[in-house]
Amino acid sequence: MDGKASGPHSGAMDRDTLAPSEFAPRTTYLNTASTGLLPARAAAAVTEATNAMAAGLSADMFEDVEAARASFARLAGVPARRVAAGASVAVHAGLVAASLPDGAEVLVAEGDFSSLVNPFHVRRDLKVRTVPLESLAGAVRPDTALVAVSSVQSADGRRADLDAIGAAARAYGARTLVDASQSVGWLPLEASAYDYTVAVAFKWLMGPRGVAFMVVPDNLGGLTPTSAGWVSGERPWDSCYGQITELAHSARRFDESPSLLAYVGARRSLELVEEVGVAAIGAHDLALAERYRTGLAELGHEPVAAPGSPIVSVPGLGHRQGELSRAGVQVSDRAGNLRTAFHLYNAPADVDRLLEVLAEG
Repeated sequence: MDGKASGPHSGAMDRDTLAPSEFAPRTTYLNTASTGLLPARAAAAVTEATNAMAAGLSADMFEDVEAARASFARLAGVPARRVAAGASVAVHAGLVAASLPDGAEVLVAEGDFSSLVNPFHVRRDLKVRTVPLESLAGAVRPDTALVAVSSVQSADGRRADLDAIGAAARAYGARTLVDASQSVGWLPLEASAYDYTVAVAFKWLMGPRGVAFMVVPDNLGGLTPTSAGWVSGERPWDSCYGQITELAHSARRFDESPSLLAYVGARRSLELVEEVGVAAIGAHDLALAERYRTGLAELGHEPVAAPGSPIVSVPGLGHRQGELSRAGVQVSDRAGNLRTAFHLYNAPADVDRLLEVLAEG
């Protein structure tokens, strides 16, 4: 392999990345599918806000919530009024699950992420039908009420054929719920193509944990705000006591009370994604993934087929995760597969370092 190997303490200045001033990882970090690195600007903002809180000088961090909401809306290609702010995909998926009538059929993909599919399973009166990802579009039928799927599979990086799934759902009058947690930030998102879109911000958007977004239709999608608290009021500061008589006229009626420090960081992380650009990030990430796949072939390993994805999963190599971690290379073991994920803070040298350690085994 060409290029300089990246040791555990390589600095930012010698790295061919998209935002070298924002990241200086002390490991070869290839684990964004689990958790993204926090940009320097986000870490600084959270630190400043924390210190201000400790000194009794905290500012109005709800401004950060609204700025983050607006930023995500731009990335999703929708107006901010269609975006709800929360903390987890499971809560957002639960809203959709609660909206379905008794006996409704929900179609999901085998092995999809639990936070997306489990809210439908716990409603015992729903009929959850599970099929292989590649068969999802063809499995939609007249009695299907909802198709719920991740745009990119967490376990192995396979991409769902969202165009085909959406077309099939429309043909039978089914709604669609897309979890974009493993794609937003590197793959363009057209949330208006689906009924509901959900995503966490701590992976490819590189925000702190505790931030998630949900896009709903203009008409609010027939959802009941089952967790409506004071922040769900049209005028939140007038909705602190007693029954809320006027819910927000926008998707904000579905907001969870926000983890404010997390949103302070997420605002800056989303800002960075917008500055660099999703197209540039995606091209960078996919080039690194292709470099890795080429190197794997030279070593005699065959990853799960996931074209057009920065997540690369190699069957049978998951047991080497611990060894790689001790060598300063951070990846994941998922169901026996060695899962690697490349993002804007990675460089060709990171790929070469991973391949070097694998070759030594």
